[in-house]
Amino acid sequence: MRIIKRKQPEITKEVLAVPRTDRRTLSYVPDPEQIRLNADRRGNRAQQPGDDVSSEYLNKLRMLSLRYEAEFEVWIVPKGKKKKAGIKGQAADISATGLLLRLPDDASGLEVGDTVKARFRIPPGSMPEGFESAVRMDASVVRRATNSAESGEEHMLALEFEKPLTEYFQRKRWGYSVYSASALMFMAVLFIILMRAESIIYFKYNMVLYLYSLIAALFLLTRYLFGALYRDVPINPDYTPGVSIIIPCFNEADWIKRTILSCINQDYPVDKLEVIVVDDRSTDQSVQQIKDMIEVIHSEAERYATRERLSYTVLPENAGKRVALVKGVEMAKHDLVVFVDSDSFLDPMAIRHLVQPFQDPKMGGVAGRTDVENKYTNNMTKLQTVRYYIAFRIMKAAESWFDSVTCLSGPLSCYRKELIMQHADAWLNQKFLGRPATFGDDRSMTNFILKTHRTGYQDSAICSTIVPSQMKVFLKQQMRWKRSWLRESLRAGSFIWRKEPFMALFFYIGLIVPIAAPVVVAYNLMYVPIVHGIFPGTFLMGLLLMALLMSLAHLLFRKSRLWVFGFVFCLFYEFVLLWQMPVAWFTFWKSTWGTRETPQDIEAREKKEARKRKGKKFGLPF
Repeated sequence: MRIIKRKQPEITKEVLAVPRTDRRTLSYVPDPEQIRLNADRRGNRAQQPGDDVSSEYLNKLRMLSLRYEAEFEVWIVPKGKKKKAGIKGQAADISATGLLLRLPDDASGLEVGDTVKARFRIPPGSMPEGFESAVRMDASVVRRATNSAESGEEHMLALEFEKPLTEYFQRKRWGYSVYSASALMFMAVLFIILMRAESIIYFKYNMVLYLYSLIAALFLLTRYLFGALYRDVPINPDYTPGVSIIIPCFNEADWIKRTILSCINQDYPVDKLEVIVVDDRSTDQSVQQIKDMIEVIHSEAERYATRERLSYTVLPENAGKRVALVKGVEMAKHDLVVFVDSDSFLDPMAIRHLVQPFQDPKMGGVAGRTDVENKYTNNMTKLQTVRYYIAFRIMKAAESWFDSVTCLSGPLSCYRKELIMQHADAWLNQKFLGRPATFGDDRSMTNFILKTHRTGYQDSAICSTIVPSQMKVFLKQQMRWKRSWLRESLRAGSFIWRKEPFMALFFYIGLIVPIAAPVVVAYNLMYVPIVHGIFPGTFLMGLLLMALLMSLAHLLFRKSRLWVFGFVFCLFYEFVLLWQMPVAWFTFWKSTWGTRETPQDIEAREKKEARKRKGKKFGLPF
């Protein structure tokens, strides 16, 4: 008998920018005993009353202080010497202000204070998005050291750049990116307006089709307009309400440790922040990873009260994400609760920014911005990077202009605890067409909140998340999202008309446009060319301009070379993702995740296997 071994799926190695480990586990937590200040490696003092606390200023300080593990070649030439007299080293870590090198020898010709010319190229994924570029700049030697390594002595050389990389790139590629993107966006918008004005002329030939194209264009343009008008709620140093962070976990052993650390390591008053991890009976090593991380953090417990502020619980049986979240809320002692996915990582200032809109007593929930953490893994993650940024910085920002964000996303969102408890039973027992609603928990809770309160978006409250890097997983995720979008949009449609009139109008248009899109695309790209023999040039030009608008917006805000993947995403959407919508129309009652072993997924798999066994029994082909 020949045994056929099933080929194991390849494991994709995720490419992440890895911050260099700080000698303090909780390096951003304010010291309640004032033994140390929150000074970074570049000597910036801690935030004090009266300091500039604008988002731009704080982001600048953070960018200057962060160091990242690195591994790329660096060529340094002592000042006044020719290029052939240079030394080739290997980067050990890099920040916006300096570089640490491993050298092949002791570089005896270089002393502290010497100036060198440094030449290197920062590979994608070594630093945050936008830094992937070539650098040629003077630097000064600030430290020399010799470390012990397995291969012998390791010679290290620390360089400080003549100017921070942020300033260097601003005068080089970043500045050009902003001007170019702004000019091209203006031209793209002008062309779109002219093309849609032309649509009015053709109303007599096909009023429904050209009316749709006009409405769709105006809808998207207004999203960009209100997204551009959006502004964060600024930080009020005196407003630091109590916050409980809830992390629901199910089979996330690879990422849960980093998630926990990012949540507890916040620049937020110690007595105002707690973190609760709720494991939904994981079947991998998640619980052990949670225990290990909490033990490490508790080692700094005396000064930062982590034993009182960081805890975990394991549910007696796998009950689903909603049950895990509600359990965490029940354990929470503060009035604001923050939901963070177990594969998402918070910026150290995320909570301080996220709570600011709650100074408005009618604000019921706020979403932060979610960036892609593994953006440089492959083309699949790169196209999601552009899509995520536009979805948050433009689309959610536009909705926030009207205080009516329709989805407070799972990776990072904050709610008033009383509202969660008020709707907990309805949320846990929600059904659609008689079947349990097991996913779309973020949209579902947002609908409960939005019905009576305002919902907002805070762009400066940043987290990053791990997105699917394999096509199969990505498509299943997108199908699940489309089903939940259809379900919850039908719910929201029953009350959104009570909100601000423009917001209600945009909501209903935003519901109709995606649902009708497959029919419109099929008509223009298949019916018209086949039946009438007309090349759909105008339609394709419209798609190209919309893709250009998305890409240029990403270039304008992020100054990143990934902007071209906005085009890739739009093409991928038109030819692949768009055709999931008709499937979602007829299967939106399904409650399986498709990407994890929930009870509904296990039940569906068992039914499928039973049908296969029955088919084999009667000689059927399935």
